Amino acid sequence: MLNQRLKDFVVSRLLPQVQMPAQYMGGELNIVRKDHRQVKGKLCLAFPDAYTIGMSHHGLQVLYSLMNERDDWVCERAFCPWPDMEDQLRRAEAPLYSLETFTPLAEFDVLGFTLQYEISFANVLTMLDLAGIPLRSADRTLRHPLIIAGGPCAQNPEPLAPFVDLFVTGDGEPSLPAVCELWRKGKAQTEGEMRRRGDAESTEAREELLAEMARQLPFAYVPRFYEPRYGDDGRMVALDRTRDDVSATIEPSIIDDLDAIPLPTAPVLPYVECVHDRIAIEIMRGCPWQCRFCQSTVIKRPLRIRSVETIVQAALAAYRNTGQTEISLLSLSSSDYPHFEQLVRRMQETFQPLGVKICLPSLRVNEQLKSVATLMSMFGDLSGLTLAPEVARDDMREQIRKKITNDDLYEGCRQAFHLGWRQVKLYFLCGLPGERPADLDGIIEMAETISRIGKQETGSYVKVTASVSNFVPKAHTPYQWNGMQTREYLHWAHGYLKSKRRLRSVWIKCHDVETSLLEGVLSRGDRRVAEALELAWRRGARLDSWREHFQPQRWWQALADCGIDLEATAHRAYALDARLPWDHLNVKKGRAYLEKEQNRAVVQLAAMAEAV
Repeated sequence: MLNQRLKDFVVSRLLPQVQMPAQYMGGELNIVRKDHRQVKGKLCLAFPDAYTIGMSHHGLQVLYSLMNERDDWVCERAFCPWPDMEDQLRRAEAPLYSLETFTPLAEFDVLGFTLQYEISFANVLTMLDLAGIPLRSADRTLRHPLIIAGGPCAQNPEPLAPFVDLFVTGDGEPSLPAVCELWRKGKAQTEGEMRRRGDAESTEAREELLAEMARQLPFAYVPRFYEPRYGDDGRMVALDRTRDDVSATIEPSIIDDLDAIPLPTAPVLPYVECVHDRIAIEIMRGCPWQCRFCQSTVIKRPLRIRSVETIVQAALAAYRNTGQTEISLLSLSSSDYPHFEQLVRRMQETFQPLGVKICLPSLRVNEQLKSVATLMSMFGDLSGLTLAPEVARDDMREQIRKKITNDDLYEGCRQAFHLGWRQVKLYFLCGLPGERPADLDGIIEMAETISRIGKQETGSYVKVTASVSNFVPKAHTPYQWNGMQTREYLHWAHGYLKSKRRLRSVWIKCHDVETSLLEGVLSRGDRRVAEALELAWRRGARLDSWREHFQPQRWWQALADCGIDLEATAHRAYALDARLPWDHLNVKKGRAYLEKEQNRAVVQLAAMAEAV
């Protein structure tokens, strides 16, 4: 049911005043538009970043397709507008709306945010405010949508706790429909009586319905029923329940059979260029490896795969429904897919005659790399090889538990160059526990060695880009007890790396230090960080993942004004027996496993220091 009046106003009055107006118009190929009068529930998936980022996110397409397969629900989309569009909406006092039907977000039953990176947290507040929905959960009534959030950044929900009604942990495919349906039924049972009593604006009715959801859904965390307690040193020491009928801990939602979950075979096709303009097919969820720095390998356990035939048929259907000529096979480590060679050959047989290119964005550096390069050369995509060695020294690799060797990497690159590849991109981490100058030297040595191997195989130095990210110890990893490196150290390390480069064919790209520090605060902070988040947002924080909009001093001042110590939040280490702000969320193997791995890492760090 299209809100024609709002659409006409937006198209005629607002869109001529903004850049890239097509991102606010909807109407794309494969959208689903239903008559709201014919469904029982209305869900809007809200991605807290720009359209060009959100439409590149595979998870949004999965959930959009999943919910719209239901006859009784409609699922639509909304994204965070750029500042020019935000200004136009505010000037016109017009609400933020869904792209399918121009329905104001406040008119949906459920508004679901996906939290892919912490730097987008302020955008959640922007979207709520533009929708006319109270920022804080405590101020909402049954007339307002249920505000839910999930995704990797929900693994520490506390910095967003006052603003979100309910966090979903684990896999979204089984949990999202369960949340939506329980809310719809509970709301329907309550609304009539509330209206008869004349107190439809009561916040108590909403609270009771949320309590019922917390009781029935083991993967649902409702922050209002938990109160942090702090010690004399300012650290959180407990999370007390305010009701006895909710669980002390939250269990993740887990899909047992990934192959039984349908892939989106008619994804929405954007009319504007996005970050990833290609078909995405998830071939495997989880990772067979157990790298200590990686949050995804912990929170996405257990390992689950799709069959080769499921993948090929879904990719073929998506190609027919979109016409896109590039397909990305997604997983944390695509070359670790158990039937990898069979899959690549089947994809080659199916798609090479159609002129469709296949890409693998996540390759494992192991003895298989040589055969991967050979297999991928079948598709003629020789533009660049992307690898993630993370570190360049064997003893540091042992410490982070990434079991690869330099020999495998070099031989894989040699084979790739022999086949015609001409560029390599390497991903490294800077600031890991126990990092030494020798580890930084190793990054340069590895990049320059690969470029020289390229010269041996091709006659000229091959371009190698070393992309260096600043390590942030994330929740639910063995490194969660470690502090993040300081601003001063990270700047020194970046300068050191650039000073060591000798070959012009090698490029060093370092991630912005201030952005990483903010990520550290938002990913490791407790509920008090929410006050600084709201203050920074009220002072103008918008789209902070975009360099042209990020103003770090605004955040540092907001933290200081709220009495939050950057040193204590991002840099200070925790004792192994300390209460962590996210301990109430359980993961597959539990905290005991993480403690064991942290203890092993400490022993290895001591051995590294002694060897030096």
